[in-house]
Amino acid sequence: MERSQKLLNYFLSHRSVTNELINKIEEKNYDYKPTETSMPAGKLATHMLTSFYTFARTVKDGNAAVFGEKFESVPQNLSEAAAAYTEKTKDLIYSLTNEELERSIDMKQIFGMELTGSQLLQIAMDHEIHHKGNLFVYVREMGHTDLPMFVSRG
Repeated sequence: MERSQKLLNYFLSHRSVTNELINKIEEKNYDYKPTETSMPAGKLATHMLTSFYTFARTVKDGNAAVFGEKFESVPQNLSEAAAAYTEKTKDLIYSLTNEELERSIDMKQIFGMELTGSQLLQIAMDHEIHHKGNLFVYVREMGHTDLPMFVSRG
C-alpha cells in the first residue's frame, strides 16, 4: 500500500468520527460553548475542517503561505462543510507523493522550525484528535448519549 493511502486511511479513521460528531450538532447549537472562554461549536467544527485542509495544502504546495488564506466559501451548514472539506482533504492526501511528504517546508513563522510534509500531517492529525476530544464534550453536553468510539475501523 502506498504511503499516501496509509495516511488517508489513518485520516479517515479519525475524520469519520469527527464528522459523526459534527452531524449531531443542530443549527440551534452552533453558538453553544461549554464555558465562557470556549470556542462556539460551529466555529470549533469549522476550525477543525479548514485547519486540516490547510495543513494538507501546505504539504502539497510546499509553502506555508497557505496558512494566511481566508476561507470564505465554507458552507454554513456544518454537515455540508464536513462533507465538502473531508472530500477536498481526502483528494489532497491521496495525491501526495513521497517527495512531497519528505520535502522540508519552512514553517519558522508558525512553528519556529522547518518541518517535512509528513511531520506537518502528523501535527494536523494531533490537532484533529485534540479538538475531536473537545467535540465529544460539546455534543455530550448538548444531550447526546449515543456517541461513536474515538476512532473508526473504516
